[in-house]
Amino acid sequence: LDLIPGTARQIDVGKEASRHPVPQHRINQILAEEAQKGHNVVRLKGGDPFVFGRGGEELETLAQAGAAFEEVPGVTSAVAACACAGIPVTHRGTASGFHVVTAHDRKDKLADIDFSAMAAGRDTCVFLMGLSKTAEIAERLMGAGMPRETAAAVISRAGTPDQKVCVSDLAHLSKDAAEA
Repeated sequence: LDLIPGTARQIDVGKEASRHPVPQHRINQILAEEAQKGHNVVRLKGGDPFVFGRGGEELETLAQAGAAFEEVPGVTSAVAACACAGIPVTHRGTASGFHVVTAHDRKDKLADIDFSAMAAGRDTCVFLMGLSKTAEIAERLMGAGMPRETAAAVISRAGTPDQKVCVSDLAHLSKDAAEA
C-alpha cells in the first residue's frame, strides 16, 4: 500500500473474520462502475484471488459490464502462510500432496468437508479461514480416524508483524492455540 501514488483514489473494501463492511455484491459494483468511468482500477487482494478469494465473481461482473481487465495471480495463502511459518506443505517421505479447503460456509458454520478422505491419507491438510473452527476441525479429523499425535499447526496473520504460529499435535491443538 505504501507504493500507491498519493494521487490514486483508494477505496477500502477489506474483510476480516466476521467483519465485512462492504458486501461482495457492492465490491463487484464498485469495480464495474469505476472501470466504466474509464479509470484504471486495481483490486489488490492478499493471496490468490481465485482460491476462496471471490476473484471469479469479480471478473464475471467486469466481463458482463464490458470492462477490460487483466488478472495478475498471487500466491495462495495455503502455501504462503505455511512457508512464512517454516512449514512445508509437502516433504519427501512425509506428505506428497496437500488438501486445501475453506473452513466455513456462507452461514459461518463449519463447511461440508470430507474429513474421512482427509484423515485417510498422509497429505497435508490446509484449512483456510479456520481460526474460530480449530477445535471442531481437530475433533472431526480425529473422529474420522486421524491419529491424535498427528503434527498440527495454527497460523494467524501470516506474513505480517502480528503473525502467530502454534505448533502442537491434533489432540492439543485448540488448547495450545488458545494459549498462544
